[in-house]
Amino acid sequence: MMNAGKYRRLQNVVRADGKTTIVAFDHGATSGPMPGIEKPGKTLDAILEGGPDAILTTIGVADHFKEKLARTGLIIRIDFPATDLVPGPSDCQLLVEVEEAVRLGADAVILTAGPGQGVERTTMANFTHVGRKCDEYGMPFIAEMYPGGFNPDPAMINIDNLKLSARMAAEWGADFLKMPYRPGYEEVVEGTYIPIVVLGGAKTNSEEEFVGSIKDAVDAGAVGCAIGRNIWGHKNPAGMVRAMNAIIHDGADLATAMGFLK
Repeated sequence: MMNAGKYRRLQNVVRADGKTTIVAFDHGATSGPMPGIEKPGKTLDAILEGGPDAILTTIGVADHFKEKLARTGLIIRIDFPATDLVPGPSDCQLLVEVEEAVRLGADAVILTAGPGQGVERTTMANFTHVGRKCDEYGMPFIAEMYPGGFNPDPAMINIDNLKLSARMAAEWGADFLKMPYRPGYEEVVEGTYIPIVVLGGAKTNSEEEFVGSIKDAVDAGAVGCAIGRNIWGHKNPAGMVRAMNAIIHDGADLATAMGFLK
């Protein structure tokens, strides 16, 4: 059973309907000042205008832009995968302790883990360490589960591997999941017993395809999304947040959601 501290903090991330629109804003730590996040303050203003439920970001952004981020839920990334200079899949190193996230006023923490040769022992050791600390401090624990490690071979992201990853996270103590979407996601949702939000993946030039994939994931049982580049890299970040809210919280159809992007 979730303790009182976790429950109270989680209410700042998840609405009363049990669903959430999260904007991932941690990409600068691995990819630098990408187009769309060169001026973080300006981009955060545009994102917040759309009304996200939470921002997922780094300790640096959380500290420097604390006044802006006080307007929404705050999720802190506490691990480091690899920069864009490192090709192929990688494991992740734990760089931030849960206590630091507590001091920053975080409502949840997130780290990356998953099964696979060369990554699961390191990442799952991080996972259980953080899980115990989250229980101690009453901090919700979100696991970003990638079969094969961070930036895996795309072939690793299949339904069977996602099912394994999701169940691993639940069995080892995560409160929430962030995971890629693939058709057939119902099996992933049914194979675990903690909520899942889908991640946004690579930037796409097809707005309708992207928004449609989020709707498909929600229809399959996901409780929301955690999206970065397809929100802050969009010409209308606030509109994209509103489109996600329409699908996730209002049950809107694709046409209605797309209307927020015009």
